[in-house]
Amino acid sequence: MAVKIKLKYDHDSDIARMPAVAMRGLVAFPGNVLQFEVGREKSVAAVEFAMENSAAVFLVAQKDIDIEEPTPKDLYNVGVVAEVKQVLRIADNAVKVLIEAKYRAKLLQMDVDGDFLTASTRPFPIRSARGATKEGTEALVRTLKESFERYIMLNPRLPKNIVFTILSSNDPKFLSDYVAANLLFKFQDKQDILNESTVDGRLEKLVALINRETHIISLEKEIQIKVNDQMEKNQRDYYLREQMRVISNELDEEEDIRSEAENYRKKILELHLEPETEEKLLKEADRLGKMQGAVQEASVIRTYLDTCTQLPWNTFTKDSIDIKRAAAFLDRGHYGMKKVKERILEILAVKKLAPEVKGQIICLVGPPGVGKTSIASSIAACLGRKFARMSLGGVHDEAEIRGHRRTYIGAMPGKIISAVQSAKSANPLILLDEVDKMAGDFRGDPAAALLEALDPEQNNTFKDHYLDVPFDLSNVLFITTANTLDTIPRPLLDRMDVIELSSYTREEKFQIAKRHLIPKQLESNGLKGKVRLTDTAVYGLIDFYVREAGVRNLERVITDVLRKCAVQIAQEPDKKITVNGAALEGLIGPHRIKEQFSMKKDMVGVANGLAWTSVGGELLPIEVQVIENGSGRFELTGSLGEVMKESAKLAVTYAKVHAQEYGIAPDLFKTHDLHIHAPEGAVPKDGPSAGVTLATALVSALSGIPVRSDIAMTGEITLHGDVLPIGGLREKSMAAHREGIRTVLIPGDNLSDLYEVDDAVKKAVQFLPMNRLDQV
Repeated sequence: MAVKIKLKYDHDSDIARMPAVAMRGLVAFPGNVLQFEVGREKSVAAVEFAMENSAAVFLVAQKDIDIEEPTPKDLYNVGVVAEVKQVLRIADNAVKVLIEAKYRAKLLQMDVDGDFLTASTRPFPIRSARGATKEGTEALVRTLKESFERYIMLNPRLPKNIVFTILSSNDPKFLSDYVAANLLFKFQDKQDILNESTVDGRLEKLVALINRETHIISLEKEIQIKVNDQMEKNQRDYYLREQMRVISNELDEEEDIRSEAENYRKKILELHLEPETEEKLLKEADRLGKMQGAVQEASVIRTYLDTCTQLPWNTFTKDSIDIKRAAAFLDRGHYGMKKVKERILEILAVKKLAPEVKGQIICLVGPPGVGKTSIASSIAACLGRKFARMSLGGVHDEAEIRGHRRTYIGAMPGKIISAVQSAKSANPLILLDEVDKMAGDFRGDPAAALLEALDPEQNNTFKDHYLDVPFDLSNVLFITTANTLDTIPRPLLDRMDVIELSSYTREEKFQIAKRHLIPKQLESNGLKGKVRLTDTAVYGLIDFYVREAGVRNLERVITDVLRKCAVQIAQEPDKKITVNGAALEGLIGPHRIKEQFSMKKDMVGVANGLAWTSVGGELLPIEVQVIENGSGRFELTGSLGEVMKESAKLAVTYAKVHAQEYGIAPDLFKTHDLHIHAPEGAVPKDGPSAGVTLATALVSALSGIPVRSDIAMTGEITLHGDVLPIGGLREKSMAAHREGIRTVLIPGDNLSDLYEVDDAVKKAVQFLPMNRLDQV
């Protein structure tokens, strides 16, 4: 039978049985009014029974709030006996209950088998601790209130009536229940206080809980302040960025610096670079993301990242080498040049058999207009590689090769990286044109900067000053061109495999003009099928209008002829013109090439020498005149250099020593003056190879013996009359052939160089080796 509610209970009251409600996450304290919802069927039944029968109800907390059907072991041992004031059904299976807790009770037994839980309880009043004093309890009350005051300063949302009640009361028993019931503690902490049977013990636990909550709340406040500050900063930054975006849109500068930086990051990651390179570029992208879009530094970083991401780091073209196809391609595009083509095919064959071999640097050396650049382009086509050309003529700043550092305004990558970028391939063929025309000055030596790029042992980590990260050049095929090897530094020349291109013979120029130049210019001038140049016209242009090693100027005079024809055809569209040799003067004027000074008959004191120039070989006549009634003076004219003057002195000394052998009077050198002259005085001449010619002309003039006009000669001499080898034999032999010379005297040590001389020249010219001057 349930116990009727009594307002007061004695300490020695009997055990009472009453309906019970297991509370989830909620602890009730005596003297407090509590409102809560009840949803479980047994709990609703217990509340309704208590309400209908004016019976007490026992409220006890369960240890685990997730248990739906609690057993006695799932419940705490201490709870409160309460009176049900009001029950309000809010749903079919839930009611809202208003209760007033009366006193603390201890659970003795719990019956869970009926319609609702039935508890056997006994009152469990609070007592004073053994040894406790009134002063100690009062001190605890004061401490409690001080802690509470600090608590409410951090938690001002606590209702004012609760604050007033706590601060105005001095009853320790009342405070131990009221404070615990109305502050937001965990239900386990509240149950711990409810379990405590002494007043002082309760107060101590409350002080500790309040201090802990105060500390936690203060930490929450600090965190909240930091979060608010960060949010305010973020909101401020967002607001300012939105303003900048609107301003940029108004100025047609639609750019989002952060999204731009993110795009750069994606591009960098997609390149799959080396870890160090990737890390450096990602740092630059991060720097860009933190900048404002309008600052100068952002523009510099953008340009840098654009350059780096556009480089073909891992983009390669596959070499497709077919030797037969390459040979046919070279024959179709270039007439003659037999030895050059053989060397190129050898290089391609090695590359096909050993593709892993890297770093062969080819240097094409020859006079202007012989097709060095076009040969390089043909090699790229034979390999199936991208082609890029960079001119080094006049380059005198190292930064043009290796790039400028980004600290300079207008910095940019060097020519090599720019060529790789324009080729859009990591293994292109790069032509370094005019490598002999570089010049060093106070800004550095560009030839020295090329040493790393052209060295296969170290160019796999070539570092351009602008990029400041290594780039692999070991897959690049470098080809250089030069007119002469004399001005190329030896360390640079040592890295290159030299292929020499000779001057064209008259027949080669004719064939090139017929096969390539004339069809090209007919197409360019719109005269295809309307103008025809006969063989005599082509030979006339070669013989009388241009004198060069290559065919560049020949192409110009062919264009001159065709333009004259174009004027006539423009006036008479149906007209067709055939140009022969006799018509050339009427079209482009008189012959431009005058007959070169040379002996047409045997003469005393004149000998035909051979000279080498950067535009090919030339015939170099040497004249010597003996002046009677002189004083033994010795004069040199014709713009002769120091080396050639020394050769003339050697020739004079030789003539003096061997005067008797050639019937020269010994006192002639004292009574006569000597004048040595090289025609075309406006052209500087220098070199030791004119020694033989000087000595021959001098001995002829002194002895009166004429020199044969059909012989040309070249060679350096010694004081004792030995003939030393010379360079440029191929070019010099070409000049002799062009001038109709039938015999050429060459140093004996140059016999091996005849292998390089064109076959047509060797058929037309007889080469006689000479080891001493007396043989000459």
